[in-house]
Amino acid sequence: MSRRAYAIGVDFGTESGRALLVDIANGHEIATAVHAYANGVIDEQLPGTSIRLEHDWALQDPRDYLEVFKHAIPAVLAQGGVDPADVIGLGIDFTACTILPTTADGTPLCFLPAWRDHPHAWVKLWKHHAAQPEANRLNQIARERGEAWLARYGGKISSEWFFPKAWQILNEAPEVYAVAERIIEGGDWVVWQLTGVETRNACTAGYKALWSKRDGFPPDAFFKALDPRLEHIVDEKMSRTILPLGARAGGLTDEAAGWTGLRPGTPVAVANLDAHVAVPAATVFEPGRMVIIMGTSNCHMVLGASETLVPGICGVVQDGIVPGLAGYEAGQACVGDSFAWFVEQCVPAAYERAAAARGLSIHQHLEELAARLLPGESGLLALDWWNGNRTVLVDADLSGVLLGATLATKPEEIYRALIESTAYGTRVIIDNFEANGVPISEIVATGGLPERNKLLMQIYADVTGRPIRRVGTAQGGALGAAMHGAVAAGKAAGGYDTIAEAAAPMTRLHEESFTPNPEAQTVYAQLYREYLTLHDYFGRGANDVMKRLKQLREARRSGHA
Repeated sequence: MSRRAYAIGVDFGTESGRALLVDIANGHEIATAVHAYANGVIDEQLPGTSIRLEHDWALQDPRDYLEVFKHAIPAVLAQGGVDPADVIGLGIDFTACTILPTTADGTPLCFLPAWRDHPHAWVKLWKHHAAQPEANRLNQIARERGEAWLARYGGKISSEWFFPKAWQILNEAPEVYAVAERIIEGGDWVVWQLTGVETRNACTAGYKALWSKRDGFPPDAFFKALDPRLEHIVDEKMSRTILPLGARAGGLTDEAAGWTGLRPGTPVAVANLDAHVAVPAATVFEPGRMVIIMGTSNCHMVLGASETLVPGICGVVQDGIVPGLAGYEAGQACVGDSFAWFVEQCVPAAYERAAAARGLSIHQHLEELAARLLPGESGLLALDWWNGNRTVLVDADLSGVLLGATLATKPEEIYRALIESTAYGTRVIIDNFEANGVPISEIVATGGLPERNKLLMQIYADVTGRPIRRVGTAQGGALGAAMHGAVAAGKAAGGYDTIAEAAAPMTRLHEESFTPNPEAQTVYAQLYREYLTLHDYFGRGANDVMKRLKQLREARRSGHA
């Protein structure tokens, strides 16, 4: 009788890392374990110091990532009772763009005593938005130079991406930039720590660092036009060797094997993006089906037979999600984060007590109350820009709006309005795709929110007018990472040679689906028109009050520093 073969996927999120142990013969999830980052999201003060961070900063401690390997992987091996010799591959997915400066051997600068007290020496998390001035200038220069690659990214680069963040280091801390021998994505860095081999993956290079399979990176002349000190950033701080998804980055080092409990030499796949890796896990290998990864933010992934230029999206990358197809990315910068903000800052204690008395979380309690409301009944309308707009306006300086509130407005009404606002934002993205020749017929949802909030799923179906299916796992990212780990091992080692081969036995959709309610659709069509009016008024320059308020806030804060 042949032995079972397993793969492990490690999904690095915003607050924690999750390991998933999977039987590759059938996708059965044997065990899962979560390890929370000790320092979480660092957005107020550097750990162990009195150094305060400015607004729009979001950092992390790379040591937290290593602790995930040391705790979560041994935990799933123990829970599953699996012989480490039967784990044939390991895959990683990661938030992006999340970057860190290191020495030539991969040591993060924030590990070094000389640099630990310098904010720019730490990891810049994906939602670090303090590089918006650099993003604005980059976009302006790219347009002035007629850079053809800009159209692949919807005509505008986000402050969340690689080069604005790297440029911010150079502008604000040239001494940190000078000593940084490598600037690297967090996903590529953790793979480096596992294998001892520095690699760069095609997904993050393509979507976050302006690389394409056909043209490579933008020319040095472009970076020189940004700043002469950036002219050779690719060759001095990065790498032009980009590996395809599913490729074997290397094998576990003896040290990493000691951390994880796995065998030295266990194949490790090159890193992948958390949203993108979930697409094959969602059974999607063809155009026309949108995968939405719903969590703190939303990522919208679509496949196409060829590259079509779509304004305002995050990017289109050939082979960026699955081989042989163009992969489109769009997204919303704030979804679950807005619900969490509301619960943490605005919900009365009486609601907390009522939820606790019923054995429910406050989110469950509010969802139940909000579900009793009819579409339009609250009289509220919100804009979902509490953390800026990622698509289609690509503007981190935009902020949230709640319209129609009165002294009679209840928390559950606001909670529902926030959910609806994120659904309207998704419909803007879908309408934008379809207006530019990329059809969307169905939605497949994965991530933490679809598992927990059925009201959200129904509202999305009603607002978008599309049926929505759920992935048959709560761990879409980790499962996708494990699938790529099996591909890195290859068929000869008991794995698979392609991601499509791995998907056939390892993936499935949930039986439950959500179909649009015609009556709700009619009401939401009216509300969506109102949303679009606000969207264009505040987001397309008719009234830049949000930006003026932000400027005033920063001026006042700096004046009291």
